[in-house]
Amino acid sequence: MSGKHTKFYLDKQNAKWKGVCAGIADYTGVDALWVRLGTVMLTLMGGFPWTLIAYVITAWMAHQKPVHLYTDDREEQKFWQGVRQSPARTTRDIRSRFREIDHRLAEMETYYVSNNKQLADEIESLR
Repeated sequence: MSGKHTKFYLDKQNAKWKGVCAGIADYTGVDALWVRLGTVMLTLMGGFPWTLIAYVITAWMAHQKPVHLYTDDREEQKFWQGVRQSPARTTRDIRSRFREIDHRLAEMETYYVSNNKQLADEIESLR
């Protein structure tokens, strides 16, 4: 598994200020608007100095998202968000997909090598 895809980064492309909320949104798969609203609400409901301190420290410590990780492919983004949330489930899903593909290939092979007169005739007519 690629460590670059599963690491938290500041998302400067979708940033409003430093990219922390956009990075959290990208990492978790939650819309950035909800992350920003949650941060503002947390700050206004009594977490004023601590929320700001945590934001600044995160902006200072986290790395910027590498350019090659910016992609418009939604399916790939969802895949990596799933890997971050539950690597075991993702592995299980991939194993299941491979089993399904293997099963379909085995059925095709069985159909191809069986004593299917019609298929043999079609293959011979193509030669």
